[in-house]
Amino acid sequence: MMINWRKKKSEQSVNSDMLNKQRLYDSLVRALHTDIFRYAFWLCGDKQVAEDITQETFLRAWKSLDSLKDEKAAKAWLITILRRENARRFERKQFDYSDVEQDSLSDIDSLSHEDHAEQYWIRRQIAKLEPEYREPLVLQIIGGFSGDEIAQMLELNRNTVMTRLFRARNQLKDALEHNEIRGQSNG
Repeated sequence: MMINWRKKKSEQSVNSDMLNKQRLYDSLVRALHTDIFRYAFWLCGDKQVAEDITQETFLRAWKSLDSLKDEKAAKAWLITILRRENARRFERKQFDYSDVEQDSLSDIDSLSHEDHAEQYWIRRQIAKLEPEYREPLVLQIIGGFSGDEIAQMLELNRNTVMTRLFRARNQLKDALEHNEIRGQSNG
C-alpha cells in the first residue's frame, strides 16, 4: 500500500510542476509576444519571417523554461533566444534583402503623410547603421533595455555598449543634419 501512495504523490507532483510551467509560459507569451515580434521584425524587416522567428523563439523558450531563473529577466532571456534563432536562420540559408518597407507595424491611418514619411526615413537611417551600432540602439529603443541589460544580451562590456549607442545616435544626428541641409537647398 505504501508504494501506491508514493507513486500517486509523485504523479501529483509532476502534474503540479507541468501546470506551473504551463502557467509561466502562458504568462510570458501574453506579456512579451508583441515586444518579441516587434524586435524580430526590426531584425529581419519581413513580417512572415518575423512571425516564424518569434514562434521558434517561444518554442525554444518552452523547451528550456526550466533554465529561466529570474522571471524579471524573462524579456532579456527571450531576446537572447530570438537573436540566436535569427543567427540560425543565416546558418541555414543566405537571404538577399532589398529595402523593405517597415510601415506595417505603425498605425498608418493615425499618421499624417509628413509623420509617415519622417518615420520611414528614420527607420531607413537606423537600418543603414552597421549591425554593431544598430542592434544595441534597437534593443534600447524597441526593447526598452538599459545599457547593462544590452551588454548582458550581446555578451559585451557595458562601456562597449554605451560607446556603440553614443556612436549610433551621432550617426543618426549627422544623417538628420545632412538631410535638413539637403532639404533646404532643394526647397
